[in-house]
Amino acid sequence: MNKKTKDRLAGIGIVIFWLVVWQLAAFFVHNRILIAGPAETLQALVREAVTVSFWKTVGISVSRVTIGFLAAFFAGCLLAAFSFKSSMVQRLLAPVMQFAKAVPVASFVVILLIWRGADSLSVAISFLVTLPIVYVSFLEGLTHVDKNLMEMAQVYHLRFPVRALYIVRPALAPFLEGALQTALGMSFKAGVAAEVIGTPRWAIGSALYESKIYLDTAGVFAWTAVVVLLSFLLERLFLFFFRKLRDWQPFLAGKEQEYPAEDVKVCGLFRGYDGKQVLRDVNAHYRKGKIYCLMAPSGAGKTTLLLTMAGIYPPEKGSISGCRYPSVLFQEDRLLPKATVLQNAAVAAGEEKARNILSDLGLSDVFLQKTEELSGGMKRRVCLARALAYGGDCLLLDEPFTGLDVENRKKAADCIRKYANGRMVLISTHDGEDVSLLDGETVKLEN
Repeated sequence: MNKKTKDRLAGIGIVIFWLVVWQLAAFFVHNRILIAGPAETLQALVREAVTVSFWKTVGISVSRVTIGFLAAFFAGCLLAAFSFKSSMVQRLLAPVMQFAKAVPVASFVVILLIWRGADSLSVAISFLVTLPIVYVSFLEGLTHVDKNLMEMAQVYHLRFPVRALYIVRPALAPFLEGALQTALGMSFKAGVAAEVIGTPRWAIGSALYESKIYLDTAGVFAWTAVVVLLSFLLERLFLFFFRKLRDWQPFLAGKEQEYPAEDVKVCGLFRGYDGKQVLRDVNAHYRKGKIYCLMAPSGAGKTTLLLTMAGIYPPEKGSISGCRYPSVLFQEDRLLPKATVLQNAAVAAGEEKARNILSDLGLSDVFLQKTEELSGGMKRRVCLARALAYGGDCLLLDEPFTGLDVENRKKAADCIRKYANGRMVLISTHDGEDVSLLDGETVKLEN
């Protein structure tokens, strides 16, 4: 017997246990007004379920709660996005969300009954209960978006759908899934509770209230079972579609384009961070069509220079020209983890060009494999393929041979020479052998 079968049997056993406990409690109390047994509750449920009014009541109640929930879900996401972009908006909305979380549902119900009446009451209550949950979760998810990947997207001018689906969505997914599971149940319970107080027509809450008026405990239990079942089914349904959307991986290739190569000039460049001056009055002239190997000790500022040339770091003083659309290989891999090898390489360029470069790098057999499943050396080659495929006006490669064995190191060097296409190539390296491997020119980083 496998684990799944055991879990199912255990679940059935637990349900049977509590049904027996329920039946024993009803037997010993022996008062149908105080507690109705499982059989009486089932009879009441069947009696209601065979009527047209039952299904009309269920359909209208579910529709009201669903409308309120969906409106709050999209409003919460939108408001959280605005808050993430503007601290002023976030400060303005903070007391509103706190108010929505702290005020009792009954208070909202009374106020809304005065303002609007009972018909749209459950819609409004479901909205108010759901809104702060979704807002807080979405805002928290946005703070977990990988900043390195957003910088990569900035450098490669990735389109909004790519950023949304492959960078923002993975960060948001766990937070929104938790919000869905919490908010759906709460909004449904709150919506029904509002119906009990407001007693609108064709509402589960009104049916519950009517059963209470007639001391029909079996009816109360039956409608309560309906609420629990509907809440469970709604949660399963919404989570099913949410997970389908979460796992949807469309192939979004970029457009193949070539920016004209230019000489790159660095004039009087100053740049520091954390109170430490890293680059001091750096001057350089890198000519198009040449490969330069930038040599300097660790911590001397090679990566800082490349990131400043790429536009990630703004210069404190000085200027950089001829490097408006660079192709960048970052020191870290910065790959889209849920995307395939081919998708990562083609995300900023045409698919055909990406395929050719990946094949030259020995990665033709892993086109459709997700990059999160690759070894370190294979990830590095995918990053190099992406940089070479993008038709930037120059190439900035930060330690491109990290993690590569001798054979793949040679393949990578051959690809750099082959796909440089007359562009200036600036490579950060610690290894003097890279110079001869690339037929390059050694340059020193002088501050």
